[in-house]
Amino acid sequence: MVSPTPAETAGPTHAEHVELRKAVFSAFMGTVIEWYDFFLYGTAAALVFPHIFFPNSSQQLGTMQSFATYAVGFVGRPVGSIVFGHLGDKLGRKVTLVWTLSLMGGATFLIGCLPSYSSVGILAPIMLVVLRFGQGLAIGGEWGGAALLAVEHGHKRSRGWYGSFAQIGVPIGMMLANAVFALMALGGDSFLLGWGWRLSFWFGIILTAIGLIIRKKVSETPLFQKTTRTGAVARNPLGIVLRTHRRQVLTVIGTRVAENAGFFVFSVFALSYADAHLPGMRNTVLYALMFGAALEGCVVPYLGALSDRIGRRAILMTGNALFAVGMFWFFWALDTRSPVLIWLAMLTMVGFVHAAMYAPQAAFFAELFPTHLRYSGASLGYGLATPLAGGLAPLISTTLVDHDGGAPWLCACYLAVLGAISFFTVAFAKETHGKDISVE
Repeated sequence: MVSPTPAETAGPTHAEHVELRKAVFSAFMGTVIEWYDFFLYGTAAALVFPHIFFPNSSQQLGTMQSFATYAVGFVGRPVGSIVFGHLGDKLGRKVTLVWTLSLMGGATFLIGCLPSYSSVGILAPIMLVVLRFGQGLAIGGEWGGAALLAVEHGHKRSRGWYGSFAQIGVPIGMMLANAVFALMALGGDSFLLGWGWRLSFWFGIILTAIGLIIRKKVSETPLFQKTTRTGAVARNPLGIVLRTHRRQVLTVIGTRVAENAGFFVFSVFALSYADAHLPGMRNTVLYALMFGAALEGCVVPYLGALSDRIGRRAILMTGNALFAVGMFWFFWALDTRSPVLIWLAMLTMVGFVHAAMYAPQAAFFAELFPTHLRYSGASLGYGLATPLAGGLAPLISTTLVDHDGGAPWLCACYLAVLGAISFFTVAFAKETHGKDISVE
């Protein structure tokens, strides 16, 4: 048995506190950059790529084809979770995170360089799919490492608070992606479809360079360092996880399905729905989403801290229950075409409800696994949920709305079912709040 670290018992020293702040900032900045790149693709898939890569299809078919390429990134995520999770448990969190950020930045930049369908034909969407898969690989390995970088540096009484900063990267990355895209859209459709969307992707390489500088200055987590010193590093962490921690992996998957699907319905499908069924409301939905994401970025750390006091399960169950019921109100608000109601719905569902579903996840998932298996276990469950949930959500939602003659109620039912699945998954899980993860 490994003895508890000072960070888990007496609290961090001054030097450890400095490293903790660097680790938390690195986790935050890295996830902002990674998710900026990832979400930028989603916004482009909803508004631009049907015209650039599928110009010969109808609007409905072109959108579905674009969302299909979008889903490829989610197929790559579990692969990235397996590959980088293994490397993270063998070689360390820091070096793995440098690799994931480099891969994401390179793939995003190259997407901005792709020729259109009118220039090279079918080769254009093929190259798009390959690079999207590369994005999926990177993001599959990113979250687990970023979450562990913050959680494993933190004290056990405040892991929800520190872990939440890795979570903040998601809404802030989405807000930044939508803000840059909205800025490019000010130049008009001709500019957006010409150079505007490319500039949005090229901007990612600047962010990547900044992120790499920050990450290289961060030390390895104390828990992984102790695992290395004591020779506890697993030879085959993934195999051990699959043999001994299957229930924990299923808990991660079940907890994520509603949150992940819901978020990509908010951030991707809602834009497409407004574009196709709510004439003149696309920008209203885009700006409401952008501010909803900003609000979530403010709310997440407080809910993460609250989970340190009352437990992870209470926050997660409340969020999933509100999500299952609230999706009907969300689509009703969109269909009113009232800017006030659309803003209220987006701010509420993204800024508060999704925040509750998401804020405690970094700490909760990390606490389910021992240190020598933590990157593989948390990343595997996190990655496997995404093809089943977020990756297919825009495509399934588009199909259900089309089947229902443009009405969103079948889509709302689908999301409510996912909310129920996540609610009961958490309800039957063990509380991890306050667990000493340094002795495993």
